[in-house]
Amino acid sequence: MSNCLCLACDRSNSITTKFCSQCGAKLQIQERYRALKVIGQGGFGKTFLAQDESKPSQPRCVIKQFAFETINPNASQGTLDVAVRLFEQEAKRLDDLGKHPQIPELLSFTIHEGKQYLIQEFIDGETLEQELSRVGAFSEQQVRDVLVEVLQILEFVHGKSVIHRDISPDNIIRRRSDQKLVLVDFGAAKHATATLLAKTGTGIGKPSYGAPEQMLGKSVFQSDLFGLGVTCLHLLTNVEPFTLYDVLENEYQWRQFLNGKVVSDEFGKLLDRLTAYRVKERPSSVMEILQELRIGQKTSNTVSTSSVYSFKGEDLQVEHGVSIPSAIPNKQATKTTSSNNPVSNQNVAKSPVELRSDKNVDYSELEFLLKQKDWEAANELTTEIILEITEREQERWITNVNMNNFPHTDLLTIDQLWLYYSARKFGFSCQVKVWFECGGEIEEYDKKAYHLFLTRIGWYDPKKLIAKEVTYDQFMNKTNNAKNAPYASLPNLFYDIRTSNSIGILSSLAQKVLEKPSSLQ
Repeated sequence: MSNCLCLACDRSNSITTKFCSQCGAKLQIQERYRALKVIGQGGFGKTFLAQDESKPSQPRCVIKQFAFETINPNASQGTLDVAVRLFEQEAKRLDDLGKHPQIPELLSFTIHEGKQYLIQEFIDGETLEQELSRVGAFSEQQVRDVLVEVLQILEFVHGKSVIHRDISPDNIIRRRSDQKLVLVDFGAAKHATATLLAKTGTGIGKPSYGAPEQMLGKSVFQSDLFGLGVTCLHLLTNVEPFTLYDVLENEYQWRQFLNGKVVSDEFGKLLDRLTAYRVKERPSSVMEILQELRIGQKTSNTVSTSSVYSFKGEDLQVEHGVSIPSAIPNKQATKTTSSNNPVSNQNVAKSPVELRSDKNVDYSELEFLLKQKDWEAANELTTEIILEITEREQERWITNVNMNNFPHTDLLTIDQLWLYYSARKFGFSCQVKVWFECGGEIEEYDKKAYHLFLTRIGWYDPKKLIAKEVTYDQFMNKTNNAKNAPYASLPNLFYDIRTSNSIGILSSLAQKVLEKPSSLQ
């Protein structure tokens, strides 16, 4: 049967039909590629198993449909145009990558009846996820073989200055014809939609396999190594990554799930390094791991980290102000750059988060408060830090222009500190995730989305007749000084402020979190 490509129709037609009997849409792309059935569907469109009718053998292929307007119906035409342009750029990279024998070949990239389509080689085989479900946990040697083979593919990918960003068992297929592993789904649509249409639900990578920095929007080559390491742990134990991860120790406790299986100390330590929380504790490159495993490899292209392909949001020009009343009444504002800080003399070299600052801010005190789970004091100090960096200590209010100019290094340091010490419960990245889930955008100032956002994080009570916004004191009292605060409710810049103005700050903050600063290595 021939499957209609129309999003609203999805009707099955006779294999010889040229037009859908229900909606009249053309059933062939470029007069040759015919969709047979839907094999996948996401927010960006559908994926079809198809056939190439221009060849006598009518070989199988895969059609990937991208209908960006379905992701966010309220997105402006300008935003859609940018997303389409970025997708086209990524498609060109897929064409280049497809020259590797273990990466699907890009057969065509075209526009058909107003929608963009990728036509790719069909890989007949079984994903490692399916294989794991069928045969059970892999042996050390089997996992080592997977690791080496995927690393050799990644050597080619990274040599092209491309980061896959979604290494997981369901994106590695064992090809039936020669039993070789094939790396699939480089996520062209996800790159464009996650960054330009600001939908974290279609973000880059699966949370259970994604490296910490990748979840913050800062992918590096070692992010792929992290995903591959977690994949190896899953194959070795047949236990989901979320179960293997110990949030208190901030590491994978995979050895207790081996069920008597013996893993060599050398290989175990390599898996630990691959899945280390901090980038600097992981192997620096594919080549380093292959050399450690004593595997000979082909010479790859020199990789320049400054030319890694990435997307960056466009700057906002509209200014919206937010008043930030003092969270520490009748107290002197904390000076974070003071050399007399009693915590600053502690040894912070072992900190799991690099305390970097472009404004010479000493973040050791904030780290100390977060480590002690003193959420209220940490929130108040975060407020003072932001006011100090933006030089708004006297005014005690900031604008989205202030946030647009806020240094990336400091924003990420604050965000990572909150994420790490709250086990990813608090932080700007969490707030941005909720903001987009509530329908918020970067350019749009939707009060309905904002009220939904505040309700989700516990700073707004729609049941109250008046004064629906929860004050800072009310929130802290209700949550026992934030010890049982809702997800993403801290750090808080939104208390006791005018709703219409604070939307601009949140929108600007979202853009800053999504940006990938080239200054950070």
